[in-house]
Amino acid sequence: MEFHLKEIAERIGGKVLGDDRVIITGIASLAEACPGEISFYADPRFKELLKSTKASAILLGEPGAGFEGSQVIVRNPALAYAQVAALFAPPPRWVGVSERAFISSSAVIGANASIYPLAYIGEEAVVGENVILFPGVFIGDRVKIGNHTVLYPNVTVMNDCVIGNEVVIHAGTVIGSDGFGFVRDGSVNVKIPQMGIVQIDDHVELGANNCIDRAALGKTWIKRGVKTDNLVQIAHNVVIGEDTLLVAQAAIGGSVSIGNQVVIGGQVAIRDHLRVEDRAMIGSQSGVAKSLGVGEIVSGSPAIPHRLWLKTSALIPHLPDFVARLRRLEKRLDDLES
Repeated sequence: MEFHLKEIAERIGGKVLGDDRVIITGIASLAEACPGEISFYADPRFKELLKSTKASAILLGEPGAGFEGSQVIVRNPALAYAQVAALFAPPPRWVGVSERAFISSSAVIGANASIYPLAYIGEEAVVGENVILFPGVFIGDRVKIGNHTVLYPNVTVMNDCVIGNEVVIHAGTVIGSDGFGFVRDGSVNVKIPQMGIVQIDDHVELGANNCIDRAALGKTWIKRGVKTDNLVQIAHNVVIGEDTLLVAQAAIGGSVSIGNQVVIGGQVAIRDHLRVEDRAMIGSQSGVAKSLGVGEIVSGSPAIPHRLWLKTSALIPHLPDFVARLRRLEKRLDDLES
């Protein structure tokens, strides 16, 4: 796969300084790039690498001193890098429908679907056009999967769940497992049947080994454009708004409602039945025990305003000294009083 630099610039809305006829065959970091490859520069810490890189072209936010090759000036080099990398990223391989996959006679399979060996598709399931199901994928009864969706190895989608168009679900993720619902009868835990579903809207990408529980009643709902990292837990009846990001090991309690464009850091835990409004940001390892307003930024456990947490955490290493000073002052005060 190769592109003229002019073509790449046109696709990402950039302007070429230098030879726009250069052939680009791949993308790499400044340190590892070879002739024929394009790289990007977005961090001043790597300025010296501009002088030594062997890349044939570089994506920059402004003309870069020290690099003699062709430059593509873009508004956002990191975004341009993602767009160019997508041109060279190999798509999942299409294999057709394997005879070694199990497909129920009542299932409906769309045109150009690619179903690898050892995939399982249950009764009355509907699989859309150009869907790719890798080995070990389990599709339960009456599941609906939209067009151009990719499920990587060992993804499980339990009965009745709904997945939209152009969704990517990475290996080992479970969609529609039972929510953690029990009620006490004396010393006995009695299970509450989990009778709802999970609905995942278009353009969602879920990392590896996520667990998204079905609702007790109704649906757990992951809205358009949500992206999750690996090892994320989403409990029953959670609603996650559009374009929200969840970093690794986040855990969302039952019936939490999360707004649009929220950012949730790694190892965050959110208590059940809370609301997190649009564009809120939660720092890593925070414990959220109360609802958050629009655009609120919090950190810590329990979570407090981020700036207050920064001031508070800066004091922690000094607490032993403060205690020692306090004890000395108390002793002097006692001596004066006596």
